Amino acid sequence: MSDTSKGQVDCRVEQGVAWIGFNRPESRNAMTWNMYDTLARLCQEVEADRGITAVVFHGCGGQAFVAGTDIKQFADFDGEAGVAYERRIDSAIAGLENLRKPTIALLEGFCVGGGAAIALACDFRYCTPSLKFGVPIAQTLGNCLSATNVSRLMDLVGVARTKEILMAATLIEAPAAATMGLVSAVLEPEVIYQEVARKAQAFAGRAPLTVQASKELINRVLAHRRTAADAGDDWVRACYGSRDFKAAVGRFVSKTSFEWSGE
Repeated sequence: MSDTSKGQVDCRVEQGVAWIGFNRPESRNAMTWNMYDTLARLCQEVEADRGITAVVFHGCGGQAFVAGTDIKQFADFDGEAGVAYERRIDSAIAGLENLRKPTIALLEGFCVGGGAAIALACDFRYCTPSLKFGVPIAQTLGNCLSATNVSRLMDLVGVARTKEILMAATLIEAPAAATMGLVSAVLEPEVIYQEVARKAQAFAGRAPLTVQASKELINRVLAHRRTAADAGDDWVRACYGSRDFKAAVGRFVSKTSFEWSGE
């Protein structure tokens, strides 16, 4: 695989490490449909390239990893569109989670919504002190995650913290993220890229089959524990089809105010 630019999701390869960058800094790297599709395609290309031994995902601009999905895209959504969207995201992120190569998320600033889902699917996470991690949809949009993404969050941080993140819309900052094991280490901005590169390059010196087997067996255990992918479709449909969701999207697009109705 040669170094390529895919527009708003870029990929370069250095010393056996693929660096996949989310590149919409003017929007805090908020994901478009095309970006999710490109992410899925790049994961397939990385998987097929025998010269790549590890993959690093990062945001461009230093202010965010990924600040969710671009809200403007939700303007005409209903319940069925919400289910289709969550399936689309599940598919793209499953491709990342199932990569046989080690994956690292390098987190700066905001890592929320879809960005949090991407980071959770990586094997390792390192952040700077500016990290703000969460899924504040109870405060912003009034939608809900797929059962798969809820399971992924619970697997990593447990039930109590999942409730804090989803129900109370709590944003987790770097010290707490390190304490709960959400990130492996907090690194200063001036050294994080060098340190993550060193950690990623080190996989070239480890037994490939052992690394792949360990990752695959862990993923099999997690898959066995998780509920069916469609287990939350009723609530996804209800939330995305609600008046509250439409009003929240409208507030973002037109900068108007509203109050939650529960309908």
